Amino acid sequence: MTSPSLLRDRILPILTVVFAILIVWHVFVVYLNAPFVRDQAARAGEEITFSQVVERTFAQERPVLPAPHQIFAELWDTTVNKAVTSKRSLVYHAWITLSTTLLGFVIGTVLGILLAVGIVHNRAMDRSLMPWVIASQTIPILAIAPMVIVVLNSVGISGILPKALISTYLSFFPIVVGMVKGLRSPDTILLDLMHTYHASPSQTFWKLRWPASMPYLFTSLKVAIAISLLGAIVAELPTGAVAGLGARLLSGSYYGQTIQIWAALFMAAGLAAVLVTLVGIAHSRVLARMGVKP
Repeated sequence: MTSPSLLRDRILPILTVVFAILIVWHVFVVYLNAPFVRDQAARAGEEITFSQVVERTFAQERPVLPAPHQIFAELWDTTVNKAVTSKRSLVYHAWITLSTTLLGFVIGTVLGILLAVGIVHNRAMDRSLMPWVIASQTIPILAIAPMVIVVLNSVGISGILPKALISTYLSFFPIVVGMVKGLRSPDTILLDLMHTYHASPSQTFWKLRWPASMPYLFTSLKVAIAISLLGAIVAELPTGAVAGLGARLLSGSYYGQTIQIWAALFMAAGLAAVLVTLVGIAHSRVLARMGVKP
């Protein structure tokens, strides 16, 4: 693809959407923060013009909706100007959340693949277990997270594992569904061909079903890694955690630090984007190694 077409077909649409979002954002910054500015001016007996209102809405210490430049200033201050070991550093909090995310993601991936293999190869598991796997996702995560943390703490299990299990609870479901679909994706004629060659069930699995499931697996992994991060953040909210992006969001809400809240949200979004991108790169390399053309 040539550079002009790349600019026209990919970069320009993205920049257009970002520009539109920024315009709408700035409008809402003025709309939501203006009442406080006018109230402060009225109490001080000061008459202010519309331009002064607009100027002050973008410079409030605790705005209802922070301006983009305030969020980026907070991100810069808490990632570059603070030592990574400082509890005021977003890098420090992001690392705590990332550790929980990756542990939960690994457990969820292993559990999801094992359940999918059992469901595909065992009719009883397919009929009895699959409905329970689906039903498990109807339970609100905010309701189950405190119970899991409290129960595990009561039996002496604390630290990162209880929070990682919340990530596991969310991440294993898309992997189970995706892998079941992937392991069942080979055509009947290919399964019959393996049977004709007297292939054992393990040979059919490793030579046919497993390679066929790779696109489904990595698509599920992209979803799973993102919601695993969400589970890690949610697990930090009801536990009184003092570290992690969830704890940063909670402390910001306690003290009305909306800029801190939005900075933590942006950090979480950026972390999710990096994780999904890494899974996508692994996806491309695995498929290329298997000889699949892009």
